[in-house]
Amino acid sequence: MKKVLTLGLGKVGTLVGVLLSKKFEVTGLDRQKPHYNFRLPFEVVTGDVTDEGLMRRLIGQQDAIVSALPYFLNKDIARIAHEQGVHYFDLTEDVETTNYIRELSKSAKSVMAPQCGLAPGFIGIIGAHLTQDFTKLRDIELRVGALPKYPNGLLAYSFTWSPAGVINEYINDAEAIHNGERKMVSSLDGIEYINIGGREFEAFTTSGGLGTMCETYEGKVDTLNYKSIRYPGHGKLMKFLIQELILKNDKALLTNILEHAKPPVKEDVVYIYAVVEGWEGEKLFRNEYFKSFSPLSIEGKQWRAISWTTAASVAAVVEMVADGSLPPQGFIKQEEIPFDTFMKTDNGRLYNNADAIA
Repeated sequence: MKKVLTLGLGKVGTLVGVLLSKKFEVTGLDRQKPHYNFRLPFEVVTGDVTDEGLMRRLIGQQDAIVSALPYFLNKDIARIAHEQGVHYFDLTEDVETTNYIRELSKSAKSVMAPQCGLAPGFIGIIGAHLTQDFTKLRDIELRVGALPKYPNGLLAYSFTWSPAGVINEYINDAEAIHNGERKMVSSLDGIEYINIGGREFEAFTTSGGLGTMCETYEGKVDTLNYKSIRYPGHGKLMKFLIQELILKNDKALLTNILEHAKPPVKEDVVYIYAVVEGWEGEKLFRNEYFKSFSPLSIEGKQWRAISWTTAASVAAVVEMVADGSLPPQGFIKQEEIPFDTFMKTDNGRLYNNADAIA
């Protein structure tokens, strides 16, 4: 693998290009050239990703595609990559999009790897890793929060990544395993309280964070679920907007309202918390993973915590496909990616070397 095309040059897509340009010949594409106060270490071209002729020409010149586009643009990109035998990676949390890509993967001559971000993505790799010490599993509980470090207002939130993606997670039903049964559950429900370093947070069900894990662990666990971590009160207010005011029926309006009201902040924090319970022989015990990540300086530029933790995850998976650590074709489940190998990649090492509080 030599040439990689990164689609969507927001903060995450741009950083994916920066990280991969250390090993690959990277081209980035967006509707317009991004304006940064530093020089990008890769070529940037402009164009419309919905222009199929343009996409066919560009993708045909690449060995791999990384899509950092909104989830609703990924199907056509994945289809063209599949047709041309080009490796495909994305960050989508959308279940329908993932299912579509999985169908494509059945006849793929290349890798089809959606869901390579933070959640789904890195959190699934961690969760699967924690299961390895057990002879029999009971529970897998995965929690991730991308939050402003200094919250204000009743929502206590800032949209440091795609507002459309966040809203999609809040509106769509989520998959889970409860009492040994695989089922769909409502997002924004199942509120619980978590104490992290003496500070109280809430967590509630959101869609897409588990990726394909329910399929993988069906029949093996009593409980498997994913919840988003937020500051207390956020879930109740979002439920009011989405369900009581019925703004779920107008995603564009809801996105516009929230994007205008809660713009991104520079100082953010990402919390990753995973718990697995089970038995080793007759002994019942619990494995835990917890870290919080702050903004990180990469190549002399400060990147938000949500940006670099997301970008580093997909970049590490691209590295693993390129060096043969992962299969060269077909669908890749995040939970099948070996944690130790992932963490030894150049980009996986960022999670160890970052200013993380364990």
